[in-house]
Amino acid sequence: MRHSFTHLAAAGCLMLGLTATSTQALAWGREGHQVVAALAWDYLTPDVRHKIDLLLKQDKDTLTPPDFLSRSTWADSWRSAGHKETGEWHFVDIELDHPDLAQACYNFPAQTNPASGGPAKDCVVNKIPQFAKELAAPDTPPAERVLALKYLVHFVGDLHQPLHAADNHDKGGNCVRLALGGPRTTNLHSYWDTALVSELDPNAKSLSDTLFMHITYDDKQAWQSGSPSDWAQESFGLARTYAYQLNTVKAGCDPDSAPVELPAGYDAAARTVVSLQLIKAGVRLAYLLNTALADVKIKQ
Repeated sequence: MRHSFTHLAAAGCLMLGLTATSTQALAWGREGHQVVAALAWDYLTPDVRHKIDLLLKQDKDTLTPPDFLSRSTWADSWRSAGHKETGEWHFVDIELDHPDLAQACYNFPAQTNPASGGPAKDCVVNKIPQFAKELAAPDTPPAERVLALKYLVHFVGDLHQPLHAADNHDKGGNCVRLALGGPRTTNLHSYWDTALVSELDPNAKSLSDTLFMHITYDDKQAWQSGSPSDWAQESFGLARTYAYQLNTVKAGCDPDSAPVELPAGYDAAARTVVSLQLIKAGVRLAYLLNTALADVKIKQ
């Protein structure tokens, strides 16, 4: 019998809550995005899995391997390959001191045709429904449908990384240096992107299998509700309540600031938050793909 992951999350959230009262970049590394894709794959219908396989067979891009899990990191590889115009699509910088989602998303610019064409000044909250719409539309050109799939698989994961939905005038935590013991340092954003996932399990498939065992039917039904805007606000809340609960950290980027040590209990609770966000992203990605591709015919 599965134990609801919400019960596991409560312990971690309580731990950090007690600690708090007493005292852009990448999103998820390769492993994190592959965990989300692997979890989503478990919840896809057989028909949608077949359609995704057909779509990926059409894709001749060599930036990443052609399988579903590897394509989950394609959008990062594409941006790094000289397409900086897609950089702001990966996040939405809702400011802690002025939480305005519309402002953070450039007032939700209208979709271009195709969605992969821009504009550059847009955000992940706006791009997810645009690409989901393209994936579902019967008249979407085959090449654009493949792009819509690859962007969607990646961006749903991005949105669930708390520091891709929050900012303290510090580039989503990239300016906050952390001391991890001894000579080890990183920044707050990278800590949430990659370090925490590696702490859970550096093997994406193994971690996805472990997390899958804690998802109940009720969890799945609850997490499928809402919209990308709702998910952004949820991630923002986690960033504000947990990720930014650090001692003596001020807003902004100060290149001379000393590395900050993590408060007691921070790391354990952060791992719980990351686990929960990964599985929510996987469930929600599967729901979006199942919905978008349910009635679409893909040529063999």
